Amino acid sequence: MNPSHDPRPAEPRHEHSAAGVDPAGGDAVIDAPRRPRRQRMPLWLDTLVTMVVALLIAVLVKTFLIQPFYIPSASMNPTLLEDDKILVSKLSPGVFDLQRGDVIVFEDPADWIPGDATENPTPRVRVMMLLSFVGLAPDPSQDHLVKRLIGVSGDHVVCESEGAALQVNGSALEEPYINPETPACQAAFDVTVPEDKVWVMGDNRYASADSAWHETRGDGGFVDESDITGRAEVIFWPASNWSRLNDGRGSFADVPEQP
Repeated sequence: MNPSHDPRPAEPRHEHSAAGVDPAGGDAVIDAPRRPRRQRMPLWLDTLVTMVVALLIAVLVKTFLIQPFYIPSASMNPTLLEDDKILVSKLSPGVFDLQRGDVIVFEDPADWIPGDATENPTPRVRVMMLLSFVGLAPDPSQDHLVKRLIGVSGDHVVCESEGAALQVNGSALEEPYINPETPACQAAFDVTVPEDKVWVMGDNRYASADSAWHETRGDGGFVDESDITGRAEVIFWPASNWSRLNDGRGSFADVPEQP
């Protein structure tokens, strides 16, 4: 008996498999290769990395953006009270220009502040020093001062007599921010601010070792622009004293740029 011949060519089984079709007639389900699971970081290492990143961000913020300081004296009353904590923007000067009337923080130009709290630090000061390094607490060294910017390079600043109004470039100032119990000037002076220098005064004029106080004693009252740390923006502690520190510029609105 002769075998029958099927005219249809046989289809190789491997083509169905390659096409993803079940040879029995159904669709084949082909499992994709599974990606290996990523091994999770140990909890202690994850915590350590998070802390390091947070500290790095804090240091960068303190170095380039903002830094906290505290007020150790009454020289800026009533604007700033003793033990107030302030935030200082380091974008001024630099990204933003300083203006007359701004409250600024600057490095002690010539031992205006006697002593240094970090020379023989107490345990509390040691903790403050560590926290201040990363910008989480005010600097306890007391080598910075806070005053109001009165005159910039080229300005002519005059106090004609004790108790008189302060004049800048021939314009008498109305200064609502100063201590209302005392006048604007505690001694007569007449200065022109040199290039790259500023003239600063405390709001509590009769209790502030500021530019005027040092100038009248022959110590030199000008501050280098390069010593300016930044502009004080806000009182952040205690919460009851929270306020912006932007009330001084209006007093200088009528002051001409140059005498």
